[in-house]
Amino acid sequence: MIKQKLVEENSVELSGALPAYDGRKNLYSPVEFQNDRLEFHVSLPIPTSKSTLPNGEFSNLLEKRQQHKLFRISIKLVSKIDGKELSSYLSKEGDDWIPLPQDYLHALDIILRESPTEKCISVGRSLYSSSMGGTKAIGGGAVGLRGFFQSLRPTQQGLALNVDFSVTAFHESIGVIPYLQKRLEFLRDLSQRKTRGLIGEERKEVEKALKNIRIFVCHRETVQRYRVYGLTDEATENLWFADRDGKNLRLVTYFKDHYNYDIQFRNLPCLQISRRKPCYLPMELCMICEGQKFLGKLSDDQTARILKMGCQRPRQRKEIIDEVMRGPVGPRSGTQGREFNLNVSVEMTRLNGRILQPPKLKLGDGGHVRDLVPSRHDRQWNLLDSHVFEGTKIERWALISFGGTSDQKSYIPKFINQLSQRCEQLGIFLNKNTIVSPQFESTQVLNKVSLLESKLKKLQRAASNNLQLLICVMERKHKGYADLKRIAETSIGVVSQCCLYPNLSRLTSQFLANLALKINAKVGGCTVALYNSLPSQIPRLFRSDEPVIFMGADVTHPHPLDDYSPSVAAVVGSMNWPAANKYVSRMRSQTHRQEIIQELGVMVWELLDDFYQEVNKLPQRIIFFRDGVSETQFYKVLQEELQAIRVACSRFPGYKPLITFAVVQKRHHTRLFPFETDPSSTQNQCLDENIPPGTVVDTVISHPKEFDFYLCSHWGVKGTSRPTHYHILWDENQFTSDELQKLVYNLCYTFVRCTKPVSLVPPAYYAHLAAYRGRLYLERSDSTAYTRSASTFSRAAPPKATPLPKLSENVKNLMFYC
Repeated sequence: MIKQKLVEENSVELSGALPAYDGRKNLYSPVEFQNDRLEFHVSLPIPTSKSTLPNGEFSNLLEKRQQHKLFRISIKLVSKIDGKELSSYLSKEGDDWIPLPQDYLHALDIILRESPTEKCISVGRSLYSSSMGGTKAIGGGAVGLRGFFQSLRPTQQGLALNVDFSVTAFHESIGVIPYLQKRLEFLRDLSQRKTRGLIGEERKEVEKALKNIRIFVCHRETVQRYRVYGLTDEATENLWFADRDGKNLRLVTYFKDHYNYDIQFRNLPCLQISRRKPCYLPMELCMICEGQKFLGKLSDDQTARILKMGCQRPRQRKEIIDEVMRGPVGPRSGTQGREFNLNVSVEMTRLNGRILQPPKLKLGDGGHVRDLVPSRHDRQWNLLDSHVFEGTKIERWALISFGGTSDQKSYIPKFINQLSQRCEQLGIFLNKNTIVSPQFESTQVLNKVSLLESKLKKLQRAASNNLQLLICVMERKHKGYADLKRIAETSIGVVSQCCLYPNLSRLTSQFLANLALKINAKVGGCTVALYNSLPSQIPRLFRSDEPVIFMGADVTHPHPLDDYSPSVAAVVGSMNWPAANKYVSRMRSQTHRQEIIQELGVMVWELLDDFYQEVNKLPQRIIFFRDGVSETQFYKVLQEELQAIRVACSRFPGYKPLITFAVVQKRHHTRLFPFETDPSSTQNQCLDENIPPGTVVDTVISHPKEFDFYLCSHWGVKGTSRPTHYHILWDENQFTSDELQKLVYNLCYTFVRCTKPVSLVPPAYYAHLAAYRGRLYLERSDSTAYTRSASTFSRAAPPKATPLPKLSENVKNLMFYC
């Protein structure tokens, strides 16, 4: 408002310019102002209410009035930016070492973003508006809003605007009481039980649900917005506060006297809205402000509804994006483009991609079909007449069940029999008899860690301490899953496979095969290998007698509201050559939200040592795929982590392998739509299907100078495919584009869990799974480790990361995490 008024009233001093404003401290203008330093006063009408209390809190409605407020604005010239550097950066002629002129790019980004920002709610680089198809309740006090992502990027075709459709969850703008009724199961009936208070854990849950949410009050007129800091220790009816004369007033009486309002929910605490001084607001008088992104973790149901809102087939998604570009809230909707002589094309960039051919695959010798080329359009293959490449022999295993009706439990013998048969068809031996008869426990056991541990230890003892596999059947998803995995893998030393009773009632061949593939991989087998080994495919770089290791690394962070749990880093490495289809993992916890892997050196050293034990040689080349890095962090990560890898190598005397360091990104907003150019018709159109597996794009929209490419290696069944972006930051192996693209695509066929190419190169995929498993180890169901009192007034630094429990030697070198 201030900026608009400033521009309206001071056209002459601003040289007739319409400057763009970033909402904070910076104005960008296409021309110079009259002076390098200017000062203005702008007056705006603000509805205010005069308060009768020193802390400005509860105010007297009788004294409200419109008041003009005066704002002083001082403007000084800080820099003049021109586009010359950017032009030479983007042109092929420019020197390689010219850095990207970030400040100029940033200025252009703000200019293109100003108009959408005025009309939409902005979250990060995305903008959301109810005008783009309304809001949709997704349950639990949250609503889904549609919007678009917008970012300016330097590409080979010059500057390009990356626009994509986006959906996210916001807090519903309703009263705090109805919000809590929707958000928390145990408060569903709150409006019927007004005398209810909060006991024990409930108080913590309510505080967690409301902390940091912005609210406004409805018992008086004010434009003020507050942020919830916490809850009062006392219930509302027991709260007192001092007025400006130091007289103690009872809150309930104060509201009756001042506002003639009887507080209904007297046994609930009030909202505390200040860190330092006591400022209390009764919940029933507070409303949640609009336009706040939903923080915290969405439930499974909420996630499913949000995904459904954002799941469009390619043609529909393209139409939505085209609509944004032409629409009233998009990047072309304001005057800024004309003002700064910036024009964005309405048409999407057209380019040619290539489609890589699928590799020939090698299956087990015992099967009828021993090799095949995935020739279906989705590149899936089936194992109908084939064996897995390496089947395992599972003699000693046990089954434990949690919950389930007596009807469901009666499926178990049939399940064991059919799973054993399906394994046999796939060339895997699973003994038809478990080592002890199936154990049936109640779901309650999953809630009690010590009880669960003693039950599992008893099973291991019954198998004279050499159990190979534990199958767990649960009646539903349960948070005790985390404890079960941790106990099995760190304390007992056995791999486990969980499944749900509802899936046992309809045993399909597909379900049994998927289960068998996971079990086989966990126990030490593998699904497929490439028929033509990597040395035969890339002979210039690879040789059978010069082993290569593929590594993947990822870091998972806690969800947004969690400000103390550690982050978890995982690194995996291939342990066989030239098959390169079995990966061992290492996991570590590290400082909260730390992007760089702190103990990368140690983990890489351990993996190289393991590789040496398996192959009897150290790898001559290390191909390292790093997931989970944002663009701004690329070179910081490269600098520190490449050094860590080198240090790890130097612990082996005279060992200096050639290293390639590639960043893998799935979380970006580039979408590729297949486009039909039909010579016979004038009508060119976007096809309503996804780009085929093997689609590669490495021109036009890729980086103007660096080595990167988009590869879509999977078939998108739902929605619009998201190609994976591979950005090679360091390459001592000197791959050509074709060699690296072929290598990555071929590796995507060797993922152990399924019989189709996956969307992410397996080392990165496995690192992601391993890091997720590490996070599970920290999520104790009886978690008391992390409860911090909310009354501490300053935000403490994140505590030292709780170390992960040590993996048992029995599972350490298996793919237990897949």
